[in-house]
Amino acid sequence: MRTIRFLLVKEFKQIFRNRSILVMIIGMPVIQLMILPLAANYEVKNINIVIVNQDHSPVSAKLVSKINASTYLNVLSHLTSYDQALKLAEDDKTDLILQIPPHFEKNLIRDNQQKLFIAVNAINGMKAGLGYGYLSNIIQMFNEELRGQMMPRSKFNVAQEIELEFTSRFNPHQVYYLFMVPGILAFLVTMITGFLSALNIVKEKEMGTIEQINVTPIKKYHFILGKLIPFWIIGTVVFTLGLMVSFFVYGIVPAGSILLLYGFMWVYLLAVLGFGLLVSTYCDKQQQAMLIMFFFMMIFILMGGLLTSIDGMPYWAKMIAALNPVSYIIDVVRAVVLKGSGLQDILPQLGTIIVFAIVLNSWAIYNYKKTN
Repeated sequence: MRTIRFLLVKEFKQIFRNRSILVMIIGMPVIQLMILPLAANYEVKNINIVIVNQDHSPVSAKLVSKINASTYLNVLSHLTSYDQALKLAEDDKTDLILQIPPHFEKNLIRDNQQKLFIAVNAINGMKAGLGYGYLSNIIQMFNEELRGQMMPRSKFNVAQEIELEFTSRFNPHQVYYLFMVPGILAFLVTMITGFLSALNIVKEKEMGTIEQINVTPIKKYHFILGKLIPFWIIGTVVFTLGLMVSFFVYGIVPAGSILLLYGFMWVYLLAVLGFGLLVSTYCDKQQQAMLIMFFFMMIFILMGGLLTSIDGMPYWAKMIAALNPVSYIIDVVRAVVLKGSGLQDILPQLGTIIVFAIVLNSWAIYNYKKTN
C-alpha cells in the first residue's frame, strides 16, 4: 500500500503541475457538452424547395399553400420552367423541385388520377431523404383530403378505416438532445481518460524517468495501478461535471439510479484506462500513442451507436461493434437516464465490460517491460 500511495502522490503532482491538463479535464468536457448537443441535431429543417407550377388552378394553388405552411420546407421561388429550377439545383441552391404539370386539376377530375414529379438533390443523402419524406407526407395528406372532398362517403357504404394512436415512450416530446447528451457524455469521458492514460507511460519513457522506476522494487501491477487510479478519479470528475451540465443546461434528470450510473461508469473506466495503458506500453513516443488512440477513437465514435444505429450496420460491422466498449456505455447511459433501467436490465453490458477490464489491464501488466 505504501508503494501505491507513493506512486499516486507522484502522479497527482505531475497532473496538477501541468495546467493545460487541468483545463482539458475541467473546461473541455463542459464546453463540448454545452455546444455539441445543440449542433448535433437529427432534425433537419429549412430544406429548400422550388415549385414549378404549370397548372395555376385552385387545386394546385391549395397544394402550394400546404407546402408553404410547412415548418420544414422553405419555398425559394415559384417558377414556370423546369429548366430554371434545374439550374438552381445544379448551383446547389435548392434541395427539392416539385413540378405540377399542366392541366393538373382537369386531369385529376376527369381521370381520377394525376402524377407529380419530384426531383431531389441527393448530394447530401440524409437531407435529400428527409426532404423527400416531408414533401411526400404533405402530398399524401393533401391527396386524402382532396379525395374526401371529391368522393363524399355514402351513409350506406361506409369504408372501413384504421385509426392509429401512438405515444413516444421514454422521450414523449421527441426532444433530440435527450438522446444525444447521454451519448456525447459517454464519449467525452472515454476520449479524455483514454488519451491521458495512453500518453502517461510514454511520457515517462521520453523523460527517462521510466528507467529510474524500473530499477526500484516496485511490482509491475503496482506501477499499473499507480498509473490507473489517478485517471480513474479524473474520469469520475469528468462524468460528474457532465451530469451537472446535463441537469443545469438541459434539465435532464436521470430516470434511473444515479448510483447505478456511477457503478457502471467506474467499471467502464477500468476497461478504458486499461486499453490506454496497453497502448502506452507498446509505444515509445507520445506522437505514436496519440495517432494510435486517434485511430481507435474514430472507430469508437463512428461504430459506437452515437451517430449511427448499430442495428442498421452490416453483419461484419456489428461484430466489430461488439468489441467496441463505447457501444456498451452509450447503451447503458441512455437506458438508465431515459428509461430508468435497473441493474437487472444492464447485466449483459456490465458482464461484457468486466471482461474487457480484466483482459485489457492484465494485458497491460504483462506487456509492461520491467528490467529488474
